[in-house]
Amino acid sequence: MSFTPHAVARDSPAWSPLEIPHSSDEPFADYTRWRLKVSDGGRHVWHFLKTDEEVAAWPQNTVDKYWLGLPTGLPTLPKAKTPYEAARNGYEFYQHLQSEDGHWSGEYGGPMFLLPGVVIGSYISNMSFTLEERLEMIRYLMNKANEDGGWGLHIEGPSSMFGTGMNYVAIRLLGMDAEHPVAVKARARMHELGGATGVPAWGKFWFSLLGVYDWAGNNPVPPELWLLPDWLPIHPHRWWIHVRQVFLPMSYLYGVRFVMPENDMVLALREELYPENYYKIHWPSQRNHICSVDLYSSHSKLYDMLAEVLCLYENCSLPPLRKRAVDWAYQLIKWEDENTSYQDLAPVNKMFNLVARFHGEGIECEAWRMHELRRRDFMWMGPQGMMVCGTNGSQLWDTGFIIQALVETGLATEDKQYRPSLLKALDWLDKSQMQDNPKHFEKAYRHRTKGAFGFSTKEQGYTVSDCTGEGIKAVMYLQNHLDFTPKPVSESRIQDAIDTILSLQNSDGGFASYELIRAGSWMEMLNPAEVFGNIMVEYNYPECTTSAITPLAIFRKHYPNYRSADIDLAIKNAVKYLHAAQTPEGGWIGNWGICFTYAAFFATESLALVGETYSTSQYSRKACEFLIGKQRADGGWGESYQSCERNEWVEHKDTQVVQSCWAIMALMYAKYPHAEPIERGVKMVMDRQLPDGSWAQEAIEGVFNKSCAISYPNFKFSFTIWMLGKVGRYLEELKSSNFSTNGNGKGQ
Repeated sequence: MSFTPHAVARDSPAWSPLEIPHSSDEPFADYTRWRLKVSDGGRHVWHFLKTDEEVAAWPQNTVDKYWLGLPTGLPTLPKAKTPYEAARNGYEFYQHLQSEDGHWSGEYGGPMFLLPGVVIGSYISNMSFTLEERLEMIRYLMNKANEDGGWGLHIEGPSSMFGTGMNYVAIRLLGMDAEHPVAVKARARMHELGGATGVPAWGKFWFSLLGVYDWAGNNPVPPELWLLPDWLPIHPHRWWIHVRQVFLPMSYLYGVRFVMPENDMVLALREELYPENYYKIHWPSQRNHICSVDLYSSHSKLYDMLAEVLCLYENCSLPPLRKRAVDWAYQLIKWEDENTSYQDLAPVNKMFNLVARFHGEGIECEAWRMHELRRRDFMWMGPQGMMVCGTNGSQLWDTGFIIQALVETGLATEDKQYRPSLLKALDWLDKSQMQDNPKHFEKAYRHRTKGAFGFSTKEQGYTVSDCTGEGIKAVMYLQNHLDFTPKPVSESRIQDAIDTILSLQNSDGGFASYELIRAGSWMEMLNPAEVFGNIMVEYNYPECTTSAITPLAIFRKHYPNYRSADIDLAIKNAVKYLHAAQTPEGGWIGNWGICFTYAAFFATESLALVGETYSTSQYSRKACEFLIGKQRADGGWGESYQSCERNEWVEHKDTQVVQSCWAIMALMYAKYPHAEPIERGVKMVMDRQLPDGSWAQEAIEGVFNKSCAISYPNFKFSFTIWMLGKVGRYLEELKSSNFSTNGNGKGQ
């Protein structure tokens, strides 16, 4: 089954109204007909089989069934009596979720502004969805609506104007009638929040492209900024990559003031989105009107002042200069598409790029066709319907962690039955390493990629510091720690990865995410996106720093003659950064996972690399005491995503298995000398293991930009297996030592 890209008119049956049931409890499209196709190094595309012949020829496998929420048919396993047995049971289940090419697939959903962007961008650009995709996207939105009828920034967030307005438009474009009870309730909540005039900046922009919001209600996004000298501290190439790659197509589209032609749906939405008369709204007054519920980062006075200046400029901009700026922005958009095989960095900039290419070249071109094909890489089927993921997946990230877990626990060598799984994973990792720099390297303001691993696939083509670290660490574990594996990744390619990691260390010893820090944090005063924090520039992160230096330490053991002095200095400076980043209470603030437990898992491993543990280091000791102080009566840990928003520990209403594993592993890295708290945590994790060896999905695990939570459902396998597989030996060593086991902090 394959898709043949072809354009469809917005008034065609492909976008016609649909009869939608009032209840979303049952699938709108037969779940036994969905199949996940994996190809091209890890691409994920869900297909719906329409005929019985197709179903017979392509049976559902365990991966399909698990992610759709269907019974997997996997057997009940003997109940684990020890942590190691529980780890083995966990992998007995999880091995069945490995894709045939060797990686572990999975959803990467959570943010609620991604699906609307894909829907609106597709609608504008004359792209359609299959009927089954439309139905299941509608069902997903119905299932993720809050009790008050609205949607939040992410699936666990309170209703906001951004979430409610964007998803209301999406559900209407997909075919829901305005008088459907879900639409009526959502519209009422939207009007309670003040209507779409108060939607944040990204929402204003999408609505302007669609023609349901006036361009005069936007703060300027001038493409001329790309013409500034590169050495200027405000040049966009110095911004964090997820901001500049979104700003890039936005600046093009703003520069040409693109608006989709009016149709009946646009006219209807103008009536539905606003409690007041659309045609009497004073749009310039709405530029800084943001619903209070959405405000996480208010505009600075400097930003508002610059926006006013730019508004004056827009009234007298020079056509030749504007044309030159628009043309240069369009060239950069084309390079981004080509560098990533039209995956682009993420779905937000991808869909803006699509609209820009649609405006620039129409539908009869390679760009439109490739964007249509790659768009489905972001669309994921789950038990509650079809969502849009934060990238084209988390393939490398999930594969790297489970490989390390299997090797460190001994499961990789305990039983030969796991060898095929490990060999497949090594083959996939070999094919996933980037071996060249981007086609348009310096011109497109990209960091080097030679030797790097990305978050998802090689095709997506972006270096990520921690993914390169975890990826090459997994390779070295497989090739250097096991005696039955080949060595497809040569020493020179491993050196390339080490070179890339070393190239990413900042002057204070820390590591950021995609690139070096290119501008100071003062740039946050120019943050235009009211719903996110810390987005304008790169920052150092405890998690990325640890993921970068642990493979350096492993590499140093196996290859002591390559850049040993540079590696020693990098590790030394990274530890200094981690010392400085520790909070007075003893924790580290997590930026990619929730939150203090996640960061502690990484930071304590870094400290242990240089011999800093509970008995030798005040930093390690404070970290342990901080974690022990947060342990719950049931033995586990649980913190809310609001910890990331507030930079302080916020308890979750429920204990979380994944966070408990992070905390216990942090205690083990720190060589915490008291067994009893660890034993209680282990018991909680084991008690929650299901009879087939799996664990149930609990609260959302990840976060980005302080305020938006995102899902990592494979974490409940990799980190449980990892912790349980190691903790038995750790507890045995404690009990054979002279340390107290009661956790009162006093040795015997």
